Amino acid sequence: MVASSPSGQAKWSSKTAFVLAATGSAVGLGNLWRFPTEAGTNGGGAFVLLYILCVVLIAAPLLLSETLIGRHGQRSTIGSAVHLARQSGASPAWSAMAVLGLIANTLILSFYCVVAGWVVYFIGTSGMGLVDAVSSGNALGGAYPEQSPESIREMMPALFANPALLVGMQSIFVILTVLIVARGVKGGIEAAAVWLMPAFFFLLIGITIYAAMTGDFAQAINFLFSPDFSRITEPGVMSSALGQAFFSLSLGGGAMIAYGAYASKDTNLGSTSGTIAFADTAVAIIAGLAIFPIVFSVGLQPDAGPTLMFQTLPTAFQLMPGGAIVAFGFFVLAFFAALTSSVSLLEISVGWITEKFGVSRSAAAWGMGLVIFVFGVLSALSFNILADQRPIPFIPGFENAGWFDAFDGITSKLFLPLSGLVTALFIGWVADKKIVDAETGLTGGALSMWRFLVAWLCPLAVTAILVIGMFPQLLG
Repeated sequence: MVASSPSGQAKWSSKTAFVLAATGSAVGLGNLWRFPTEAGTNGGGAFVLLYILCVVLIAAPLLLSETLIGRHGQRSTIGSAVHLARQSGASPAWSAMAVLGLIANTLILSFYCVVAGWVVYFIGTSGMGLVDAVSSGNALGGAYPEQSPESIREMMPALFANPALLVGMQSIFVILTVLIVARGVKGGIEAAAVWLMPAFFFLLIGITIYAAMTGDFAQAINFLFSPDFSRITEPGVMSSALGQAFFSLSLGGGAMIAYGAYASKDTNLGSTSGTIAFADTAVAIIAGLAIFPIVFSVGLQPDAGPTLMFQTLPTAFQLMPGGAIVAFGFFVLAFFAALTSSVSLLEISVGWITEKFGVSRSAAAWGMGLVIFVFGVLSALSFNILADQRPIPFIPGFENAGWFDAFDGITSKLFLPLSGLVTALFIGWVADKKIVDAETGLTGGALSMWRFLVAWLCPLAVTAILVIGMFPQLLG
């Protein structure tokens, strides 16, 4: 039987389960899709160095702040924030951080499921390519043996031009996410993390070894770990590194508050948060070591941007020995990463609905799944039928944004940083110091350093994300 919190919420069965689930929440398409894209377009080593510094000095302290709010409150994201505010003699209005996070993550999950649908599609195409390779007696040959490089590059545009297929792939992923969350903490979320995360790490290491053996590993090492120090001071690179650290660890949206609520009182949140931040950062860097050797070995460019994962890599897999197997394994890997993250995003709203309205977890999961699906359809159709619609032209910087870009931009540039800023100010300056310090599991110099980072550096850095994200013209 799963233990329950005083508010009736279930608990993780062990510290390991908590770490796997929280790591699964953090590790997602942001590591496999966004990190290589950002590194490739922002100078490689300069970006990586700044990214690691941002994780250590900003993201990890905020991660601990969010988990301690949840563990102390042992309620939904909003309920936990209200509980700590009241115990600190502060206004419940400080729970605005959790409200913003709930809204943001609902919108994020809607377009995240669309991107995950692309992954489902490429699992299918790479799987058929593997079948073709095996049936032709060349299982260790390149991916997509029956197609030309041009037709491989056209698979993504062809998917975008097919509304029914886009929505269908999105539907599959939404249903899988809902099924897991509806089963609860132990039977659904924890079980998925315990099985999917080890499988994910196994596949990631396997593909990285393959890349080291068959790709240009030396060039990838040089690209990722030999920084051009002239680029470190570029505001754009600094902002991108900070934004990626924030995005990658699921900060600002309340996922870690939700998962922290299921952590037992004997879990040391300080060390656990450090483990989660380290694992997430390691996955991002290893993903770079898996992807860039393959890209370099076939003479493709690392700065392909968002098309890197869905056009550049499939083309590279065709030109490499064993590419048929590796292509299929890579997209299965991406699917595992996407699923563990989407589960945590849905849990935020489901936990609040069950607490607030007393409905069953299953009803809340399916209800929110429907809402997310509807918003996701707008994102999916923004690539075709609704391509001419501009939902928020009145906001500077979003005059030409379609539904997908509007949801992505408004959450990453406004909602998440604003929620993170309120969290840092609340924990650093408002919340009861004794309660907070007791929850961290930190002592001595480590506690003092964490308090300094949360109270001073984090607010300044997150404010920078907000200002630069909403007013990029300030970067020139």
